[in-house]
Amino acid sequence: MKYYLIAGEASGDLHGANLVKELLKKDPSAEFRGWGGDLMKEAGVKLVKHYRELSFMGFVEVIANLRTIFKNIKYCKTDIYNWSPDAVVYIDYPGFNMRIAPFVKKSGIKSLWYISPQVWAWKQSRVHKLHRMTDEIYVILPFEKAFFKRFGYEVTFVGHPLLDAVEQFRKEKITPLFENEKVIALLPGSRKQEIAKMLPEYLKVAKHFPDYKFVVAGAPAQEESFYLNFIQNYPNVALVQGKTYRLLLEARAAIVTSGTATLETALFKVPEVVAYKGNSISYQIAKRLIKVGYISLVNLIMNREVVKELIQSKMNEAALVKELEKLLDDSKKAPLLKAYEELEVKLGGTGASEKTATLVLKSIQSAR
Repeated sequence: MKYYLIAGEASGDLHGANLVKELLKKDPSAEFRGWGGDLMKEAGVKLVKHYRELSFMGFVEVIANLRTIFKNIKYCKTDIYNWSPDAVVYIDYPGFNMRIAPFVKKSGIKSLWYISPQVWAWKQSRVHKLHRMTDEIYVILPFEKAFFKRFGYEVTFVGHPLLDAVEQFRKEKITPLFENEKVIALLPGSRKQEIAKMLPEYLKVAKHFPDYKFVVAGAPAQEESFYLNFIQNYPNVALVQGKTYRLLLEARAAIVTSGTATLETALFKVPEVVAYKGNSISYQIAKRLIKVGYISLVNLIMNREVVKELIQSKMNEAALVKELEKLLDDSKKAPLLKAYEELEVKLGGTGASEKTATLVLKSIQSAR
C-alpha cells in the first residue's frame, strides 16, 4: 500500500511517526510519502516538505503569508496526484489539510483524518464540510465523539497517542540531564514566532529563583543559536535541544505555552502553569470566534481549571512568579496530581497508534 501523510507541526510529526511504525508492522511492504518532520522521516516517510517551512501562527501571520500558503497547497495536490497513493492521512493541521481533503476525496483516493480539526472550538459549522471531504475520522479527545454525534456523524475515538509516546519513553534507559539540580522546565512552543514572543517573558522569572536551574526545551526544528540569543545573559538558564521528555522527567515544575505540551507535561506529572501571549489583533479575533473556555488541553479535557492559565495581559512577570511559587510548594500539589490521574483515565488508555493503523488498513482494503 502507498500512504501519503500530512502533518504541519511538531506534535503531528510525533504522532505521524508512531502511526507509520504501526502501519509497517501490519503492512511491511508499505510505502510512505508526505509532509512532516524529522521523526516521520526516521520512521520511513519520504518527506516532500518539512513542517518548519509551513508554520505560520495567528490570523495576521497567516494573511501575511497567503501567497506561500496557496503555493504549498497547489504543490501538495500535484504531488498527491502524481504519486497516486491508496490513502491520504491528515494529521491535525486543519488550515492546510481542509484545503487538500476535498481534492483527495474527488480524486477517489481514501481520505482519512487522524486527530480531527478542533471544530468544536470555533466555526462548528465546519463539521458538515469535514464530513463531506473525509471517508473516516479518528478522534483522540474523549468529548469529540459526542460532539460529532450531535450533528449526526459517527467518528471513532482511538484514545490519545501521547499515552503511547510517554509509555514508550519511560521504558527506555534514561540518564539524567541535570544531576543534583532543582530543575524548572520552560516550554515556549515549537514555532519561531511564538518562541520569540513567549521565551523572553518566561526568562524574566529566572532571577526570582536563583537556586533553581531553568531549562528551555528547544524544539528540534529550531537552531540552537536562535535560543542562545535569548538565554545568554541568564546564569541559571540552560538549553536542551530535542529532549523535552527527558527534561520533564526531571522537572519540579514547568511554564508551558498552550498546545500539546500542556498535556505532555501533565502526563509526566509535572505541576505547570500555562502562559500564552499572542499578536494583539490575532488574539482579539480569536477571542470572538473561539467557543471554549480554556486554551490548555488539560483543562479542556477535564472541563475545569486544573492548571492555571495566564493569557495575554494576565501573563506577566509578577503573575508567573506567584504561580510558580505555588507549584513548588509540596504541601499544595496533591489536588493537582490527583487531577492528572483522572486525566489519564479520561484519555482512554494506550494503543491509539495501533488502533488507528488497523482502521486505516481496513478502510483501504474494504475499498478494493
